[in-house]
Amino acid sequence: MEHKLYIYNTLSHKKEQFIPLHENKVGMYVCGPTVYGDAHLGHARPAITFDILFRYLMHLGYKVRYVRNITDVGHLENDADSGEDKIEKKARLEELEPMEVVQLYTNRYHKAMEALNVLPPSIEPHASGHIIEQIEVAKKIFNKKLAYKASDNSIYFDVLAYNEKFKDKNIQYGILSGRDVKDIITNTRELAGQEYKHNSFDFALLKKADKSHIMKWGVYPYSNVFPGWHLECTAMSTKYLGKQFDIHGGGLDLMFPHHECEIAQGVAVNGVIPAKYWVHNNMITINGQKMGKSLGNFINLEEFFTGDHPFLTKAFSPMTVRFFILRAKYNSTLDFSDEGLKIAEKKLEYLLDTYDRINKLEYSSISDSFGRDMKTLSEKCEDAMNDDLNTPLVISYLDEAASTINSVFHGKSKLTKEDMQFAKPLFDLYLFDLLGICKEVKIGNDKSTTSISKVIEILLDLRQKAKQEKNWSQADEIREKLKAIGIDIFDTKDGKYDWIDKELVK
Repeated sequence: MEHKLYIYNTLSHKKEQFIPLHENKVGMYVCGPTVYGDAHLGHARPAITFDILFRYLMHLGYKVRYVRNITDVGHLENDADSGEDKIEKKARLEELEPMEVVQLYTNRYHKAMEALNVLPPSIEPHASGHIIEQIEVAKKIFNKKLAYKASDNSIYFDVLAYNEKFKDKNIQYGILSGRDVKDIITNTRELAGQEYKHNSFDFALLKKADKSHIMKWGVYPYSNVFPGWHLECTAMSTKYLGKQFDIHGGGLDLMFPHHECEIAQGVAVNGVIPAKYWVHNNMITINGQKMGKSLGNFINLEEFFTGDHPFLTKAFSPMTVRFFILRAKYNSTLDFSDEGLKIAEKKLEYLLDTYDRINKLEYSSISDSFGRDMKTLSEKCEDAMNDDLNTPLVISYLDEAASTINSVFHGKSKLTKEDMQFAKPLFDLYLFDLLGICKEVKIGNDKSTTSISKVIEILLDLRQKAKQEKNWSQADEIREKLKAIGIDIFDTKDGKYDWIDKELVK
């Protein structure tokens, strides 16, 4: 099969038509979380980005093996080759076993992903469960003289030896990020723990564990070692997807050094760049600064759902958070704001209210080409998805469809029953199936939103009662007072009513 899906390939620095290595099958590896704390908004973006890609590839008819790992060992502080293991540090602080920390935060990560309606991957390997595979990869690289044993008995990847061996194939270290080794030497300061390396840019394959290191393994001919952070993904992606697979994904902050090192390891072992397409989501920022645990400016997903954070004025539902992320292109920077979440909440509520109205529409023999409009919008949505997963453009087309549907609902346009064959499927496919918004969703889970809606319903019930009693003045007074605060009421032919907050359609 051949489709017109184009995705931006960081490796080539351009959009390319997606053509899988094996017909009808796709292998995708995405770097998952290091589970030493609660998932925050920065974790939600890659999870949602590659959930969208996963959903769309399956929609196109591909059989997808989606591998997303759990890093539970070897990820040291500041993403460096020295310092304390992030999970061990958390275990010491909490007086827990490292694997207790791993289990706790893996469970909490899964719970958050489920709330965001992120589909689980096909395989979710743990780094600690693939130590033997990692040591085998390190041994192969060492035997090819592309790694060396340092004076501290750790095994480091030799970047200069690698560049010399593959110079004729134009697969130099820096091919992904565009960095030159000479520039790295010039601009890299010496850090503690690097004195064992031949060069500062060499990276650890296997680290020798000292007595204080809790997680360590004794596998012949190496003993008391733990894996380097970069080695883990090479071993796990190769095990489950082969020497070369279709898509490698992750956050832009992983492009260098993590993904750069993965490419070097993959080429060193197998002679090929591990993935054909390298796809990176951009960062979420707060006041222009990257959101992250190490910077202390992050908001846990649970805090979004409860509203318990000084950056938030209220609680936001998981679907509002998902919709907020999808309103920006996945590879553009997304700056967090409480106001932006409120706008996303209103826009999503408007789309969901519109969907509920579709089945309430009345048909006429007169048509304003409504169905043709829906068909055109469906085609535009497909084009937007094919154009590097342009979800904000998809949302704009859904908003356009909603405007047409509400025009019919309010009696300003007409449609035939035949026209309607395009409206509901448009929302079912793009809003729910591909963008992953749940149909049954509570938009605002703070008490104020729920209470206001209930008050409006009470007032409208009183208005209905006044109409039944032919107390027209009271009915009109309620209508006008609600209209003054932005609530429009629409009476239906069956004697019932509907209402809309005009702020939602702005």
